[in-house]
Amino acid sequence: MKARLQTSMGQSLVMTPQLRQAIRLLQMSSTELELELVEAVETNPLLDWADDTDGGGDDEGPPAATSSSDDSPVDPAQGDINSEGADWEPDDADWSSGRSGSFDDDGEDGEREQAADPETLADHLLWQLHLSHLSKRDRAIGVALIDALDEDGYLREPFSSIAETLLPEVIAEDDEILAVLRQIQRFDPAGIGARSLGECLSLQLDTLPACTPGLSLARDIAQGPLERLPRAGIPGIAQELKQPVAAVEEAVQLLRTLDPRPGKQLGEMATDTYVVPDCVIWRQRGVWRCALAGHAGPKVVIHRGYEQLIRNCGSADASYLRGHLQEARWLLKSLEARGETLLRVVNSLLKHQAGFLEFGEQALRPLTLREIAGELELHESTISRAIGRKYVRTPRGTLPLRAFFASGIDTEGGGEASSTAIQSMIRNLIDAENPRKPLSDAKLAELLKTNGIPVARRTVAKYREAMNICASHERVRII
Repeated sequence: MKARLQTSMGQSLVMTPQLRQAIRLLQMSSTELELELVEAVETNPLLDWADDTDGGGDDEGPPAATSSSDDSPVDPAQGDINSEGADWEPDDADWSSGRSGSFDDDGEDGEREQAADPETLADHLLWQLHLSHLSKRDRAIGVALIDALDEDGYLREPFSSIAETLLPEVIAEDDEILAVLRQIQRFDPAGIGARSLGECLSLQLDTLPACTPGLSLARDIAQGPLERLPRAGIPGIAQELKQPVAAVEEAVQLLRTLDPRPGKQLGEMATDTYVVPDCVIWRQRGVWRCALAGHAGPKVVIHRGYEQLIRNCGSADASYLRGHLQEARWLLKSLEARGETLLRVVNSLLKHQAGFLEFGEQALRPLTLREIAGELELHESTISRAIGRKYVRTPRGTLPLRAFFASGIDTEGGGEASSTAIQSMIRNLIDAENPRKPLSDAKLAELLKTNGIPVARRTVAKYREAMNICASHERVRII
């Protein structure tokens, strides 16, 4: 046997800073993205703002709607919605193409676009919990677990404390609580619900492709000598695990790309005070279509003047400019990927929820993140990031993309009805009730059952309270 050098070719996916940047941009709202671009242009001389005064250049998105074109797509954010072939009412068509929420509506939609409540970590996790296929008992355990998480997303309390908070309604054993915790640990952001740093990093490693270099050894370190790493160093850990120093160094580098405080992601980003639609949905000749809003596409370009200087300047300056040029190219590529992913998700939602746009909440069908993720061959956490704090302008107003998802209840006809649709039915029944003799929760449940929706009185009461509707004895009005 003798030592020899050998080269080989292969493909692998590494959690590079560029990939992390793409993930970070995907979960940003439009307002946060604009602030990110402002900072990027200020710090990178190779980036410049796109010239918006080009008279609608050739690459500025789909062409505007015109009465002389029968087949060209329409971009409501840039064209005239009242053109031939669009199914909008005149009142819905008066949109401005201004940036950053500068729509000129003074009505209800305008109010809605200026009232975005910041989303907390608990809100984000509870929403995912209610979309999960869990029993009522497991959901109660899930709510208790989410409530026990600290601001970093860790579960610091023992299972015995969780069990005490569930009494007397639910008597839960440790194995039941652990099973529900495993479900929560699959939610976005990755690493949530961990009980230690090692478990947090291991959960994030589980979301990476199996071909990621150093993945197996990174798992061993996270589950074993992670806490001894600062003292022992890479050589000490390599000796302990009987692994080459280079391999351990690669695994540690992968661990350093992970987030040790995943819960902070929501806390730091929940600062929106205005809603800026990311996409626009409209109907053209009976077909629902979508496009990125006029402000949602990349607004930055590479500064061609500085790019040309690279060939003529000294080696030190050329190296400096090349570094910034590479960063600029990665940013533009990440922005393009963000837009493509967002459009894929919205198009998929349109396919499933066209009835919701057509007829309202009563036609909203049950839909989960898992269904969309399976259809688009993406991870559930990617779908969650893509729709998180994203809004879409529709004929029914500006809606969060979350409004297109809902948990379901089996109906007597063998189908499913979404919880949102059931709430809408309850609201309609209450709106039509006799004010002198309001409908009780039991009567509402009976009426829903006659319509093929078998729900219990307690479920009706829960939905009624979620809509901030008073009980029947408080709704009595003498006219």
